[in-house]
Amino acid sequence: MKRPWLRIAFLILMLLPAAFVITLVHLRAPDLVVYCAHDSLYADAVIRKFEAQSGLRVAVKYDSEATKSLGLTELLIYEHERPQCDVFWNNELLGTRDLQARGMLAAYKGDGYARIPDKHKDADGLWTGFGARMRVYIVNTNRCNASYAAVDARLAADDLSRVAMARPLYGTTLTHYCVLWQQMGKAGVLGWHTSLRQRGLREVAGNSTVKNQVAAGACDLGFTDTDDFFLAKDAGAPVALLPVVTPNNTTIVIPNTVAIIAGARQPANARRFVDYLLSAETEIALANSPSRQIPLGLVDPSLIPPEVADLLPAAARGGTLSGLNEIRTACIAWLKGEG
Repeated sequence: MKRPWLRIAFLILMLLPAAFVITLVHLRAPDLVVYCAHDSLYADAVIRKFEAQSGLRVAVKYDSEATKSLGLTELLIYEHERPQCDVFWNNELLGTRDLQARGMLAAYKGDGYARIPDKHKDADGLWTGFGARMRVYIVNTNRCNASYAAVDARLAADDLSRVAMARPLYGTTLTHYCVLWQQMGKAGVLGWHTSLRQRGLREVAGNSTVKNQVAAGACDLGFTDTDDFFLAKDAGAPVALLPVVTPNNTTIVIPNTVAIIAGARQPANARRFVDYLLSAETEIALANSPSRQIPLGLVDPSLIPPEVADLLPAAARGGTLSGLNEIRTACIAWLKGEG
């Protein structure tokens, strides 16, 4: 019996570009699915190097700047009954802790787990921190002295229209609020937040927007993270940083976290990726990237930039963030209702 459709299909394949035919032949499902809230500009290089070393094909879903980390956390919760993700590379901890509280993470203590200090990892191996950022003031040195006295004076002024901060419902600004809530109580944070708004604080979409406005001189100073500061500094902007110091005299150190999702389809590949992220190689690579992530495990100081090494004493003053789960839930509910 003749099959004319086979002849037609053969002719179509002959007419297609060779590269496209090869793509069709080798098309396959990924070996690993990663949801990543770290900036794709930096994370992608790490993931592609892992692919090259492991031979595994990784599919990555990134988050947006405006909903950084919270968007992917909510997606993972939505997918809880049918997980689509194997590994969650979060750019902060509180969302990861929320998933832990919901029983959505799988324990793993691999090669990299031991090199990370206890305060930056879960005792049962449900998540581990690495490559941290720190909350800082970014100061336009043409507009304001880079000293705590000058910054405190600006923040005490009646007009804060030239001070910027990302909306606190998302990302590291949410973590910042939760740390203050823990130290000052809800009433203290509400009073602080209300005072900032009443005096005209400029609330923007994300930390990168804060950085852009201060770098351009549209604002004198702002609250942001070390990675955004270094982008402005590298671009030649007249900026300096000062670590944010809390009422309890601590800094706010926010590690990346990695966790395997319970029910992951490819657990063995997930464990290989976690080991890679928690290695000294990855922490050194992140420290040398434009984002200048601060290593949490021991690394050779000569292999990281001097400006990162200079931040290590301030980073050592950072407290643990692992006790903020209930505060995070209450803070989000308040902020959503407050608008």
